[in-house]
Amino acid sequence: MSNRSRTFARALLGLAATSGWASAQTPAADRAQPASTTATTLPAVRVEAARLDVAPLDIPASLSVVALSPAGAGQPGVNLSEVLVGIPGILARNRQNYTQDEQISIRGFGARATFGVRGVRLYADGIPATMPDGQGQVSHFNLDTAARVEVLRGPFSVLYGNASGGVVQLWSGDGTDPARTTLAVGGGSDGALRTSVLARGVVGAVDYNLAASNFTTDGYRAHSAARRESANAKVGIDLGAQRHLTFVFNRMLTPHADDPLGLTRAQYQADPRQATGVATLYDTRKSVRQNQLGMIYEQTHAADTWRAMVYAGQRAVQQFLSIPPSAQRNPLQSGGVIDLDGNYGGSDLRWTHRGELAGGDTEWVLGASFDSQRQARTGYENFIGDRLGVIGALRRDQTDAVSSFDQYAQWYWHFAPRWSLLLGARHDVVRFRTRDHYITARNPDDSGGVDYTATTPVAGVQFRASDNLRLHASFGSGFETPSFNEVGYRRDGGAGLAFDLRPARSRNLELGAKWRLQPGLQLDGAVFRTNTRDELGVASNQNGRSTYQNIGRTRRQGAELELTGTLGHGWSVQAGATHLRAQFAQAFGVCSATPCPVADTVVPAGTPLAGIPANYGSLRIGHDHGPGWRGGFSLTAVGATSVNDAHTAQAPGYALLAVDAGYALAAGNGRQWLFTARVDNLADRSYVGSVIVNDGNQRFYEPGPGRSITLGARFTF
Repeated sequence: MSNRSRTFARALLGLAATSGWASAQTPAADRAQPASTTATTLPAVRVEAARLDVAPLDIPASLSVVALSPAGAGQPGVNLSEVLVGIPGILARNRQNYTQDEQISIRGFGARATFGVRGVRLYADGIPATMPDGQGQVSHFNLDTAARVEVLRGPFSVLYGNASGGVVQLWSGDGTDPARTTLAVGGGSDGALRTSVLARGVVGAVDYNLAASNFTTDGYRAHSAARRESANAKVGIDLGAQRHLTFVFNRMLTPHADDPLGLTRAQYQADPRQATGVATLYDTRKSVRQNQLGMIYEQTHAADTWRAMVYAGQRAVQQFLSIPPSAQRNPLQSGGVIDLDGNYGGSDLRWTHRGELAGGDTEWVLGASFDSQRQARTGYENFIGDRLGVIGALRRDQTDAVSSFDQYAQWYWHFAPRWSLLLGARHDVVRFRTRDHYITARNPDDSGGVDYTATTPVAGVQFRASDNLRLHASFGSGFETPSFNEVGYRRDGGAGLAFDLRPARSRNLELGAKWRLQPGLQLDGAVFRTNTRDELGVASNQNGRSTYQNIGRTRRQGAELELTGTLGHGWSVQAGATHLRAQFAQAFGVCSATPCPVADTVVPAGTPLAGIPANYGSLRIGHDHGPGWRGGFSLTAVGATSVNDAHTAQAPGYALLAVDAGYALAAGNGRQWLFTARVDNLADRSYVGSVIVNDGNQRFYEPGPGRSITLGARFTF
């Protein structure tokens, strides 16, 4: 047992001993109802994903809204994937690598991202976690303060602009009266240890929800240890006269995270816990620091509501790669160390009007937003003489700036007793600019810029077949620009950025049904198709550098099914299943080397898109009814996944079972205790949890952990 595990065990035993004394001193009649520990379906309330005061059942779109609890199913509370169980369409994969963030895709969009999140829009408490160029991350999402998660899929996602193949929003809860403070400790396998404190309350017109945590792990694989510190604060102020002001502060610090890199198939089969040799040779690693502050003002007068949001943040990243010195002899190579330091911010102003038209309810939403990011990007050699994994000579020095100015409109009209209509449109202007400060005789000026514009309409109609059954159809157009990561290198190996890349444009169609089986239990289904032209894909991938190209037309089509709600007697269910057929609709060429003036490998039409399994789903059934015992199980299944565009290799499919149990009791005077235990991958299966699409070294595979145990204890007073 590691020192960290022994520390956790002592802390847990101490809490257990205290709780036993508290339970013995408290009559059963005085024990308070413990907080819920499982995800349950929210009642029909306003959800921000649709920007409408319309119940989710009456929105002609695929929308999942799940209530969360800080103690959710005994999970660690570290990764967003923990709370996305049972939501169809979305595939969230924990890479077991805290240098690369989680891998999140919705209906196939975002599956090709090698780090962070691409193709999916992310928001935390209404503040974008996706930059204007479409690159996002979820490492700062705080699950301690979270109250619900919303996932919007299909055509209406395009109302969120660039790279919105889907939308994920995490919302923190309001303060509680009476005030509550929670101390928690949890951990287990692979030296994982997490401690946290959560405080929620109301003081006069002010409510607050504050949390701070520290997480450390030795990692499932060699050379994958990490540490993450997180803090989140949401403070609301009731200004009276239907005016409200909310402040949101977030801080995330990862001072050190080791990168084990991917494995080849042979390495994975020999030892899934190993790290690639060059990972230790170059000490591949990453550090991140991010601070963010946002403010949201809302005012309602009669039928009109105004909402204004502003935010600003600072993010710094330093990453050591495994690029060999031989590859850095090229004068255009930017080195093996990436150093980013920049600021970002933005604003959003929205007006909502509610009224009647021809006897039916109607609602208008008009808004505009501006987002910008400016960062200093430097690159260094990762060697000094024979020393590897250190900061060497400067090889890149530039300032990157990207901004977007967008206007959007929505109109909802319940124009007949059984019919309603939802229309929308958005206009985006995304501007990329770069200023090169590293100019030599062999490395010319790479400064430049490009603008992308798009107008994306969307329309949906819903038929209310009965009080409990809704049928809908929707259609919309979307677009996705290249990110700065994708324009960073030209595929011909020349100087300058790849500003010749075009944005991908898509057309989305969805037919869906929502059926309320009984109060608190709902079954949703949808079939969908998305046709994309000028899809962005990898042209070459070698020595840690990727170049990109527009590869023509693709098609994503499939079906989803979701069952969510309560089953009675304290039991709840959240289940989602997805069938997705994603293919290249026309042949295209890829390169097997860099530089690459002419493609040398043909990918035929009909080839599956890499990173997207044909079938996947997850299920959570849990029991939570009063004090005492609670628990449940989760099942996750993912089909085989192609790992490269040429479809020459696949990661095998897998099915994983997790079980959890907890015991809740009260200690009198409002004090509560909760003890949890969870076993993931109960059958101890060997599996590939995520893939690195089109890795140039054939290291496609990122193994998931075997059987692992998590224990936790929480004290609320």
